[in-house]
Amino acid sequence: MLVNLTDILTSEDKAEDLLIDYEPDTFTAGGRTFPIISKEPFQLVCRNTGKGKAMLTGSFSCELLMECDRCLKDVKVPFRLEPEENISIEEIEHPADADSLSFMEGYQLDTEKLLGNEILVNWPTKVLCRDDCKGICKLCGKDLNLGDCGCDTFIPDPRMAVINDIFNANKEV
Repeated sequence: MLVNLTDILTSEDKAEDLLIDYEPDTFTAGGRTFPIISKEPFQLVCRNTGKGKAMLTGSFSCELLMECDRCLKDVKVPFRLEPEENISIEEIEHPADADSLSFMEGYQLDTEKLLGNEILVNWPTKVLCRDDCKGICKLCGKDLNLGDCGCDTFIPDPRMAVINDIFNANKEV
């Protein structure tokens, strides 16, 4: 959704409190799409901080459905975002860095891009269904959280392979 910030940027001491619905039902990151299973409206406060300058602050909460990195079960991952951005007319009209205000389209604030950037910044490095998740067996694929699968998972140390060959060659039957 686009929010016009012309009045905020041009009127000294002007402030607006907005409640904006975040419309997307999915979020795409890293070539994968994640469903948004719950979300609250985006509470945005726009305040003029001087001639041609404004401060944007807000709060937004949502939950995405992701997969556990170890066992691949679905996990609800909560996001609590509190974006803060300073913008100025000079940055909008003469952007020194094209990515610095990627959420602005002229004097219009694109709230979906702003919140999308915030979600990416707060993206978890590892998603686990629980802290002690054991994952899945590398051989048979059984969920090890449900119990042991009985597969032989012993992997000999490759640095000891030469010594093992010597012992096996001199082994008497």
